[in-house]
This record gives sequence, C-alpha cells and structure tokens, in this order.
Amino acid sequence: MTDASERGSLTRRRLLDSARELFTERGYHETPIEQVFEAAGVSRGALYHHFENKQDLFAAVLEEVEAEVAEAVRRAAAGAGTVADALRAGCLIYLDLAFDPVVRQISLIDAPSALGWERWRAVEARHGYGLLAAAIRHEADEGRLNPELVEYRARSLLATLIELGLMISRSEDPARARALAGRALEDLLDQLSARTTPERKGGPHHQGTKS
Repeated sequence: MTDASERGSLTRRRLLDSARELFTERGYHETPIEQVFEAAGVSRGALYHHFENKQDLFAAVLEEVEAEVAEAVRRAAAGAGTVADALRAGCLIYLDLAFDPVVRQISLIDAPSALGWERWRAVEARHGYGLLAAAIRHEADEGRLNPELVEYRARSLLATLIELGLMISRSEDPARARALAGRALEDLLDQLSARTTPERKGGPHHQGTKS
C-alpha cells in the first residue's frame, strides 16, 4: 500500500469512527456534517473525497454495523447442536442486539428515515437474509420443507425480526418489549417447525400440485 492510499484509508477510517460515535450519541438528523469531519480531524474536502454526502457516510456506517450484527448472529448459532437450534439462537440474539446503543440508534431508529425504507431493508436483507436462508434451506435438503418455500420463509422471518427489533428499540420499556418479543418469536418458530412438512407446497387454495 502506498503512502497516499494508506493515508486515504486512515482518513476514511477516522471519518467512519467519528460518524458512528456521533450518530449513536446524537442521532443522524441531529448531527451536522461539520461535526463529523471536525471530530475526525480532517477537512471538509477530505470527507467529500470519500463520501458523496452525509447520507452516503451514514450508509457506510450502517453497512459496518449490520456486518457486526451478522457476525454476532453467526457466533450465537455456532454453538447450537442442530440447525433448528442454531436458527433459534441466531434469531434470539438479534433481539438482544436491539438493546445495543449503536444497533438501536443507527440500524433501527435512524436508518429507515435516513436512507428510506427500501434502501434500509435492502441493507438488512443483504446481511441477514443469507443466514436465515441457509438454515431454512437445510430443512428443504432434509426433505422437511418444499424447496419453493425457502425464500418466502426466510424473507418473512427476516421481516418479523426487523419488526420485533423496531418494537424493542422504540419501546418505553425495552426490557418488557424484549421479553414479549422473545415469547412471540419462540411461538412463531415452534409453529413453523410443527408445520414443516414436505407435502405443504402451497396454501389451502393451491391447486394442481403433486404432494
């Protein structure tokens, strides 16, 4: 790495670290871009060399936070004895992460309004969908689930996790919200497990499908 590229990488890192701290403490909308480059000890021009605007900077911070969430989910799932247990452990740890100040403020509170609903959900899906789909695909490989349902089940479960995380992060009593969300999630996973049979290829009105 050349001196110039190394300096550029260090500058980008300082900007990301400063933005992450400020966005967490003050929120995206209450953090002027000037505070970010001043906290990072760089010029305005240096910031705009690496990021188009404050939204672009926030998106980069969010990507890092979501990657860390995904890694925490992987670690939680790694200690489980079965794929079903791994899926459950990963889902429950996601709810715990809604308490983390960084995840709470950046991923769950600010991201929808800072990036827009569709872009935020795309980031969530990019980091979380693959983990869920891999676990659910195992059920299909074992003959316990119609392969056509893998994507639909993974995306519906991801949407559920996101909504529960939002409820926890925005609740006036996050501990109680986490407890209730955990119960709801456990019930849902139990129901999905009970209904996981290879002959279920569609809803009650699905016609013309072989069992």
